[in-house]
Amino acid sequence: MKKILLPITIVLAATAFFSIFIVKEINQAIVLQFGDPKRIISTPGINFKIPFIQNVVFLDKRILNLDAPPEEVIASDQKRLIVDAFARFQIIDPLKFYISVGNERVARSRLSTIINSRIRSVLGTQRLQTLLSADRTNQMALIQDGVNNEAEKFGIKIVDVRIKRADLPPANSEAIYRRMQTERNREAKEFRAKGAEMAITITSTADKEVTVILAEAEKQSQIMKGEGDGQRNKIFADAFGKDPDFFAFYRAMQAYEKALIGGETSLILSPDSEFFKFFGNIKAKLD
Repeated sequence: MKKILLPITIVLAATAFFSIFIVKEINQAIVLQFGDPKRIISTPGINFKIPFIQNVVFLDKRILNLDAPPEEVIASDQKRLIVDAFARFQIIDPLKFYISVGNERVARSRLSTIINSRIRSVLGTQRLQTLLSADRTNQMALIQDGVNNEAEKFGIKIVDVRIKRADLPPANSEAIYRRMQTERNREAKEFRAKGAEMAITITSTADKEVTVILAEAEKQSQIMKGEGDGQRNKIFADAFGKDPDFFAFYRAMQAYEKALIGGETSLILSPDSEFFKFFGNIKAKLD
């Protein structure tokens, strides 16, 4: 009896094992019978199928990311642009998705082709300046609507389409960089020329002000010197008027100091010369 129950138990266990499948919260399932869809299961939980006759295909029901390959776009003004875009999509009709594309890999390939085609058709009607401005949001909305219309045939809903990066081709970028460098060099030369001109103007103004200040100072010094000389002469004149003999004596002493002190100058004069009149009896001379 045990020998009979053991094989039966094994068969029942295998049948139960191959009959039960679990649908996770992130998945949706299609039950196929010899390749034909029989049921679509969208709610998570434990489900049953006919073993060895039916099989289950699981599809992701989350919002998925699609990174489309970069695409070269020619704008309406014949400017070239490398556009790198990405999209977010969701499988909303598992049966249509399975029948039209079969699996996620094929769906991604088809969507990439549709997105790139739509990008070329929309952005190709705009000028490069428009593509790089804030109006690009409106262009992306048009791209998303167009892609969504095509994706509905696959049971897919396009949640969003965005441009990650929009660059010029390498040749264009290098030409623009060279033009920018030339423009910056020109501006730098203009700034240097203006700076040199301002420096010359400031230096000339400063030199002029220095000349004027020095001239004014020289003028004031000459005036003060003249006033001092006038006061000195007046003092001498007043002193000469009060005591002419003392003034003559004082001037003679100054003359002696300049003529006889220092140096090796020799004077040959007569003893009774006017120059030596104070070398005699000074008291008699003064009296």
